[in-house]
Amino acid sequence: MSLFEYKAIDGEGRERQGSIDAVNMDVAIAALQRRELVVSNIVPTKQQSLLSKRLDIFERVTNRDVVMLSRQITTLFEAQVSAMRAFRLLAAEARTPKLADKLSQIANDIQSGSTISSALAVHPEVFSPFYVNMVKAGEESGKLDETFSFLADYLDRNYEITQKAKNALIYPAFVFITFIVVMTLMMTLVIPRISDILLEVGQEIPIYTRIVIAISEFMTDYIFLLLISVAVSGFLLFRYGQTQKGKLFFSRARLQIPHIGGIYQKLFMSRIADNLSTMLRSGIQMVRGFEVTATVVGDATYEAILSEAVEEIKSGHPASEVLRKYPEMPGIVVAMMKIGEETGNMSQILETMSRFYRREVNNSIDTLVGLIEPFMIVLLAVGVAFLLASVLIPIYNISAGF
Repeated sequence: MSLFEYKAIDGEGRERQGSIDAVNMDVAIAALQRRELVVSNIVPTKQQSLLSKRLDIFERVTNRDVVMLSRQITTLFEAQVSAMRAFRLLAAEARTPKLADKLSQIANDIQSGSTISSALAVHPEVFSPFYVNMVKAGEESGKLDETFSFLADYLDRNYEITQKAKNALIYPAFVFITFIVVMTLMMTLVIPRISDILLEVGQEIPIYTRIVIAISEFMTDYIFLLLISVAVSGFLLFRYGQTQKGKLFFSRARLQIPHIGGIYQKLFMSRIADNLSTMLRSGIQMVRGFEVTATVVGDATYEAILSEAVEEIKSGHPASEVLRKYPEMPGIVVAMMKIGEETGNMSQILETMSRFYRREVNNSIDTLVGLIEPFMIVLLAVGVAFLLASVLIPIYNISAGF
C-alpha cells in the first residue's frame, strides 16, 4: 500500500484535501471518485525515513485506546451525534497521530457512503473481526450505542484477564533470568580463579567440584560460541513459531505444561464463552459466532477446533455434540452448552461460563504466584549455595591440612 495526497472538489463545489492509502494511483483516484469527488491533483507522499518507520512501529493503537474509543462513541451516539461527525470529533482528540489518521479515514469512508462496519473493516490492525461483526449486528438491529457499550465492556474484561495472566509471569521470568545471569557470571568469572588455586595445590578434588570446574572451563572457552548458538536457536524458534505448524506445536506444548497449561485452558475458555455470548446477544448466528471467535481467540489449538467445528455445525450437528470429541474442551463446557441448546438460552449459559472461568483464572493465577515466588527464590539460593560449596569446601580442606 502507498499513501497519496490529493486535492479535490466535492459535490457542493468546495475544495477538499487529504490523504488516501491505495495500491497505486489509479486505485486511489477510483476510490476518491466513488466518494463523489472530482480529483484536481494527486501525488504520492514522500517516503518516510528509516528512523520514522522504526518509530512508527512503536506508535500503535492499544487495546485501551479502543476501549476508550468505544465508550466515547457510545456517549456521542446517545447524544444523537451523527456517525461521521462523531468520528471527526474523536479524530481531533485522538491520543496519537496514527489513531487520528485512522479515525479520519473512517469518517471519510462514512461520508462517501460506507457503513460504519465496512469503514472499520478497512483497519483490521485496530478493529478485529469480532469488533466489526458486532458493529454490523448493531447496525442491523438499530442499537449501535448499546453495541459499542457492549464492546467496551467486553474489551475491558478481556484486557483485564489477559494482563493478569501476563503479569503473573513477569516475576518468575525475572527471577529465572537473574538466576541464569548469576550462574553464568560465577562460572566464567569467579570459578576459574578459584579453580586455579585448587589445581595448583595438587590435593585431590571432590567429584562435584571437578564437574563444576569442567563446566566452568567449557563456558569460559566457548562463551561466545554459546551466546551465538543461543541467539541463533532463539531466532530459529521465533521464525518457526510464526508458521502455522509452529503456532500449533507451541500451543499444544503450552497446554501440556502442568498447572500453567490449565491456566491457559481456562483463559481461552473464558475468552471463547465471552465472545460467543456477546455475539449471540447481539443477534449474530452461532455459525458466524464460531467463525469470528476462531480468528480472535489467540491460540492455534482452539482456532483449529472452532474452525473444524464450523463445518459440522453447518451440516446441522449441535455445537455441544461437535465439541464433545475434542479433549481440549472441558466436559463442563460441553454439558452447559447442551443445556443451552435444549432451553434456547445459549447466550446466558455462555455468559455464566465466562464469569466462572474468569474467576477460575484469577484464583489459579493467585495460587500459582503464591507458590512460584518462594520456589524460584529457593532455587536461586540452592544453585548459588551449591557453587560456593563446591569450591569453598576444598579450600577449607586445604587450609585444614596446614
